[in-house]
Amino acid sequence: MKLRTSLVLALVSVFAGCATYAGLNYDQLFGEANVVERRVALQSQPSDFFLDEVKPIIDNRCVVCHACYDAPCQLKMSSVEGIDRGASKELVYQGTRLTAATPSRLFEDAQSTSQWRDMGFHPVLNERIQTPTANIEAGLVAKMLQQKQNHPLPEETQLTGFDFSVDRTQVCPTIEEYQQYEQDYPTWGMPYGMPNLSNREYATLMSWLQDGAKMNAPLPLTPEQQNLVNEYEDMLNKSARKVQLSARYLYEHLFLSHLYFSDLNEESPRFFTLVRSTTPPGQPVERITTRRPYDDPQVERVYYRLIPEQGTIVDKTHMPFALNEKRMQDWKTWFIEADYDVAKLPGYEPEIAANPMTAFIDLPVKARFKFMLDNSQNTINAFIKGPVCRGQLALNVINDRFWVFFLDPDKADIPEVNDFYRSQADNLKLPGELESNTLPISSWVSYSRQQARYLKAKSEFINGWFENGQYLTTDVLWTGNGTNPNAALTVFRHFDSASVVQGLVGTPPKTAWVLDYALIERIHYLLVAGFDVYGNFGHQLITRMFMDFLRLEGESNFVALLPRDVRHKEQSSWYQDQSPQLSQFLQRNVAPFDQPTQVRYQTDNPKAELYDILKTQLAPVLNHRYDIEQTGLSLDNEFLLNSINHIKGEGLLYLPQITMLMIESNSGDDQLFTLLHNNAHTNISSLFDEESNRDPENDDLTLVRGVIGSYPAAYLSLKESEIQTLVDGLKNMRSEEDYVKLLDRFAIRRSSSQFWPFSDRVHRWYQQNQPIEFGLLDYNRFENR
Repeated sequence: MKLRTSLVLALVSVFAGCATYAGLNYDQLFGEANVVERRVALQSQPSDFFLDEVKPIIDNRCVVCHACYDAPCQLKMSSVEGIDRGASKELVYQGTRLTAATPSRLFEDAQSTSQWRDMGFHPVLNERIQTPTANIEAGLVAKMLQQKQNHPLPEETQLTGFDFSVDRTQVCPTIEEYQQYEQDYPTWGMPYGMPNLSNREYATLMSWLQDGAKMNAPLPLTPEQQNLVNEYEDMLNKSARKVQLSARYLYEHLFLSHLYFSDLNEESPRFFTLVRSTTPPGQPVERITTRRPYDDPQVERVYYRLIPEQGTIVDKTHMPFALNEKRMQDWKTWFIEADYDVAKLPGYEPEIAANPMTAFIDLPVKARFKFMLDNSQNTINAFIKGPVCRGQLALNVINDRFWVFFLDPDKADIPEVNDFYRSQADNLKLPGELESNTLPISSWVSYSRQQARYLKAKSEFINGWFENGQYLTTDVLWTGNGTNPNAALTVFRHFDSASVVQGLVGTPPKTAWVLDYALIERIHYLLVAGFDVYGNFGHQLITRMFMDFLRLEGESNFVALLPRDVRHKEQSSWYQDQSPQLSQFLQRNVAPFDQPTQVRYQTDNPKAELYDILKTQLAPVLNHRYDIEQTGLSLDNEFLLNSINHIKGEGLLYLPQITMLMIESNSGDDQLFTLLHNNAHTNISSLFDEESNRDPENDDLTLVRGVIGSYPAAYLSLKESEIQTLVDGLKNMRSEEDYVKLLDRFAIRRSSSQFWPFSDRVHRWYQQNQPIEFGLLDYNRFENR
């Protein structure tokens, strides 16, 4: 290998030295471009070389920036198809667009590299004559790697000459434009703004590129995996109307999830995607592609198929969902064997399909609610991750940390409740029926009136119910039947991304939600099934504005458990300096629930008491995996780390949203922690001027064991003996200079020669300790300080 490496480096230097052509004309030099077939048979030498040597480098050095919709130039290097597709100058995130854009979803909106070329994507690999010289000189990836070698990262602690802002202007040159790019931005070789690859990594990639960038054919399923795929496809595709309606419901909730067979106990699970197909099980999948999962498939019969996930798993889009015998039996019990009739299947007209309360009116409410709660982390994760990798406009509708609870589906399963939902179908319509081009203001007025009608009817219904001898207590909340840890969740917002975890993580938060069936279902169809990342500004804005209503409803459900005389006061305190309209909205929609709670409070801080009651009630199912205990560190040092959760104040303003800390214990073992900066707000009812609502005096921190968040902004490395220094630095932080001092002591900066080895160390820990949740982290938010 060393000899091959030396030869490749020598050849590359020759190419770099003699092949700088003035006014390069690639057609004359290397022939016209044509799509090249790069897949080769498995177990062939080129396939083995790619899988064993090349792909790990691409994953750990390239995919960590090039995945999802926010990949620079839409270059997704997480799959063979993504590398072959190449790059585009078009932006996915363009919040001011007046009309919806044409979707460009990998695996969906084009089925071949040639079709992607027709849609404006340009190659990053050589598509001209396949010779070693042409493969290097006419290949964009090769030239970018060479550029980095020729212009190494400057020896600076804080890099200059780079733009690391999320909304930076993207420069996406074609190979024909590359020479000008190199002249204009000599230090912008790849990896962009990160340390150079090692000599071995560079030589391996250049050898692969020189030989034509051959990649593997799709990996086959094992017999056990194929048998289970067959079993699930058989269950989902029977002809009975009950099965067809149930399968449609399951698909519209799981289309973004990564499904895996937990009963197989695979060391590295194979993940699958549930898709709609024109072909039945047993035939090759012919995927139906629409903007939304409920759009008209334009075929008489839809089939639901499981296809293996082709790309490398990345954390920011990874939503693992276990399939097993228990879950299959639950689905059969709830949906297929339950006693109800489906006289006619619903159509796909937007006014029907966009409103689950209409489309699935025949499915038992209890079945739908139990399905959504059974893996509520996945359900809420879809709200948070969904199809969006960047969502400040969508996410400034939630607080930076809050807890989520749920009504008990069994206790809500009474005929009167089901009849109430049926009666409110028109008042529960969602903006998705307006599709992807929307005028937000007139729509908002219409939906605000609709929401007011629904809340008025809901208040009348609940008041009437509790006047008839019923009492409101915490017993109405779901406890996971004593076994399911999805009964309590914590949501963290990281400015323009967010995370959802099981358990009640951190100190008691300012706010909490209680979700009933109609609320959780509408949020799913608002933010997941009905949201179009390619939609126009109006569509995205009305989605954000409507979510205000739903958040307030979830908060109102929570404060209903507090004493009657403090409900409005408590919820209003979450909206300081609120507009008169919001104040009237809160008064109108909190006060109408006027029945006393039967929760017994003993102090003048009922919210804190309520949190304690809920913690006790949910204790058997609370997930403690993120607690700082039994870490291998001393008890004194665990106590010190836990004290970070009580640090508050303006000094935290200088900390990034997500910091990951690797601590080497006295015994020599690594332990990974995530430090989350929770931004406080006086209120979150402002659409565009979030900064004016910031309340930095109440900023706080949450430190957890393990990984939470997809976008680390800083890495710290320390030994157990240095924990006291770290804690003191955080407690005494008052300025940017204090933060930089902390970085000088502990940081592995993006400019550090140790960055890539440390990144590998973090990913190894993550994969070993959280194997199901593991996905590659993303460095598009990594700071330069």
